[in-house]
Amino acid sequence: MLAIFLVSIIALAAISWITSRSWRNERRRQQINQQAFPKQWRKILKRHMPYFRSLPADLQLQLKKLIQVFISEKEFVGCDGIIIDDEIRVTIAAQACLLLLNRQTDFYPNLKQILVYPSVFYVNNQEQRSGGVVSERQRILSGESWQNGKVILSWQTTQADAANPIDGSNVVIHEFAHQLDQEDGHANGAPILNRFSDYTTWSKVLSEEFETLQRNAEHNQPSLFSYYGATNPAEFFAVATEVFFERPQEFYLYHRALYQELSLFFKLDPVNWH
Repeated sequence: MLAIFLVSIIALAAISWITSRSWRNERRRQQINQQAFPKQWRKILKRHMPYFRSLPADLQLQLKKLIQVFISEKEFVGCDGIIIDDEIRVTIAAQACLLLLNRQTDFYPNLKQILVYPSVFYVNNQEQRSGGVVSERQRILSGESWQNGKVILSWQTTQADAANPIDGSNVVIHEFAHQLDQEDGHANGAPILNRFSDYTTWSKVLSEEFETLQRNAEHNQPSLFSYYGATNPAEFFAVATEVFFERPQEFYLYHRALYQELSLFFKLDPVNWH
């Protein structure tokens, strides 16, 4: 009986701590949003984010508030000699926060650091071949999302993608789509949806589209989606998210069921913005 009583006390204490922490976070975020959006940051948005001008006025205001909180909570780390400044912070934050518009969010709760390289970077991976032989393979990347709280980005690619918001390719949107996917602990192409009942349709539609892309890639058939999305369901979700934000008209026209699934998840309808 005493053991049960002690467990109950510990559980109540844990719930109280979590509730208190959540309240403190919300209070701090409200205080940040009461501050004026810095004039210099507005200039950076106008200079580097033509996408920002296509947003409805209410979403522009919302995005600026999200940027303020994001920058206050996430640590930016310069790699290979790059110096982190407001230009880097705001340009990355603006693109990452597009995925948070209109949604109840905890600002990528697992993410702690954004590592920024001047340009593409090299990653060594171990591969196990047939017979159990393990070999090292070096890959050149412009972005990567880790489940241990890090996103890695090429600043050169980030700038280029921000400057061209209609080509369907955006490394920041891609990697932060992975962060959403990873919030439940699994990178499987199924982020935390609004309702449990949503998973049935989500699974059906995304599975069908993923298999279609795999066939297109195998036979070198044209597709609105990069063949990289045929790698696995997690990459397909990230690639589809890029196209959803950057080429919504074609997405809606040729992949309407998938567009509607992403529109329900993100609570956005970008087909009307551009």
